Amino acid sequence: MTGVILCGGQSIRMGTDKGMLQKEKSSWAQLAFNKLSSLNIPVVLSVNQQQQNSYRDIFDQSLLIEDDNKLNIGGPLRGILSVYNVVPSDDLFVLACDMLAMQTLVVEDLYKKAIANNNENEALVFKNEQTVEPLCGVYLSKGLKYIYTLYQQQRLKKHSMMYVLESLNTKYLSLPGGWEKYFSNYNSPEDLV
Repeated sequence: MTGVILCGGQSIRMGTDKGMLQKEKSSWAQLAFNKLSSLNIPVVLSVNQQQQNSYRDIFDQSLLIEDDNKLNIGGPLRGILSVYNVVPSDDLFVLACDMLAMQTLVVEDLYKKAIANNNENEALVFKNEQTVEPLCGVYLSKGLKYIYTLYQQQRLKKHSMMYVLESLNTKYLSLPGGWEKYFSNYNSPEDLV
């Protein structure tokens, strides 16, 4: 399994690259990287072309996987499939860099459930009542292969992560009480107050 920190978004609402914002003297990308690294798995960062230089100042070049410009896909799926194309046999543990409140205990719990899954499901994500949390999830390589094949055959009707989860054999995990706050996304300056 490879950990993937999703940093390649446009950060339009925030007005600046969210992965480079600072908290506790670390970038948001570094904080997310540390959380997945606690699982003792290799971790990479999914970045877009414009981010390469600034991320190279913090991370080794070998840890950066740039969005594949040949993929005519927007959103997080572009980053995920770009990483999949580099490590197609690896399951991917995906974490968005803007999930600032995410705790190591949550990623450890999801990791244990993914290991116990024994290849049964193609994706594992938490669900809080009706809200699905696709940007802290495990996507198995066999499921990503299926999604990539749909894309290649021009049969991937939507590029949203919700559509991806609906297209796969997804295991929706109940979110333990009190964990909802760990899944907050920080998308704009107003979210930081």
